[in-house]
Parts: sequence; C-alpha cells; structure tokens
Amino acid sequence: MQKLSGKTAVVTGGSSGIGLAIARRFAAEGAHVYVTGRRKAELDEAVELIGTATGVQADVSDPLALDTLYARITADGRRVDVVVANAGGGGLSRLEDATPEYVDGIFGTNVAGTLFTVQKALPLFNDGGSVILMSSIGAERGSEYLGVYAAAKAAVRSLGRTWANELKTRGIRVNTISPGGVATPALAAAAPDPADAEGFFTTLGAGVPLGRIAQPDDIASVALFLATPESGYMTGSNLYVDGGAAQI
Repeated sequence: MQKLSGKTAVVTGGSSGIGLAIARRFAAEGAHVYVTGRRKAELDEAVELIGTATGVQADVSDPLALDTLYARITADGRRVDVVVANAGGGGLSRLEDATPEYVDGIFGTNVAGTLFTVQKALPLFNDGGSVILMSSIGAERGSEYLGVYAAAKAAVRSLGRTWANELKTRGIRVNTISPGGVATPALAAAAPDPADAEGFFTTLGAGVPLGRIAQPDDIASVALFLATPESGYMTGSNLYVDGGAAQI
C-alpha cells in the first residue's frame, strides 16, 4: 500500500533539487502534491515529472502569493495533510559587505517565507498532519561568508521547536531536516567552474565521512519518513542528513 495514499501535500520550492525529489517521492506514494516555484517554465516541467501534482507559481517571500496557493487548494476542495517548507536560498557575503537588500532577501525567503507557508496552511490543515522544515548543518557552523544564511537556517530550526509546542493540541507534528551538501542545480551554480559541477561535488564529498555529498533523493527519503505515521512519535526533532559531516 502506498504510504501517502489519499493525502494532500504542499512542497514549496518544488521545481528543482530537493523540493522536486520530495514532490516526486510523495506522488509516487499516492499523494496529490501542490508544488510552488518562481519560474513558470521550470515549474511546468516539474509538474510533468511529478505526475500527480498541481503547480502554483509563487515566491514564498510574498505572502500574497501564498494566499494564491492556498486559495487554489481550497477551490479544488482539498485540505492539507503535509507541508514541506523547502523553498530557500543563500548567497555568499562577508560581514563587511552585507547589504540590507542581501539580508532582507535571505531572511525573506528562508525565515518569513517558511513562517507564512506554515501559518497560512493552518486553516486547511487536517489534525494529525505533518510539517517538515528545511534547515542546514550550516546553522551550526561558522563557515566564512555564510553568516547570514546560517543565521536564517538557525531561525528555521528554532521555529520548528516552537511550532511543535504550539501545534501539539492538534496533533500536528513539526520536524526539521538539516542537510549537508546536496547535489542540486543551486550548488552546481556555486562551483568555481560551472562546467565541472561533478568535479566540484567530488571535491566536497571528499570531506564527508561517507565519502560523497547527498543526492536529492537522500533528503526525500527522510522527508517521506517524517510525512508518515512511521515517525508518529516524533515532533520538534531535527534530523541531520549530512553523511556525518556535522557529527564526526
């Protein structure tokens, strides 16, 4: 039996990378998945790949765009069982170079976007559902040039604890995933030589105890676990999916 048969899931930032892998896994397990993305062409392609999915073009840093997402779900006569607040993004900046626009962009997508994605889902959320947030092992490290991004991801982790407490009376579980490096288009774009992304991934993987960086499906497997009753006694938790990078 499919693990998410008859369920409705929302996956933000679902047009590529981790979000796309999660959406595909959920759909394969029987869920109808609503995916968001900022670029329509990529979103349309993702919907074709996912199969049982509805695409809603939205930038999660815009609360009005999230209203459009949930209005579509309401119009379709559905309620929500799982929300994966995956949309996020980063960028490098030294302390002395950070601008207000840079800080607002990082926190707008990663923190405010996550907050309003979950908040605006609540009226449609079935009791006993699951919220999955996306943090990063970067939240616990002092990596150069990533201070603002790391702070934003630390805020996401903090929100996960608070919301787990606030939503416990509805049986809504809130858990967080903290990936390490993941072989996504976004990480490939950060390679010193974008034409040799695989070489970049190999170099990064050499510093990971398991000898490689993650594939998006590695994260999707953990998201599926958190979306199902198999993790029914977990809330407020943070699962590291990092090949041991932050553990050993």
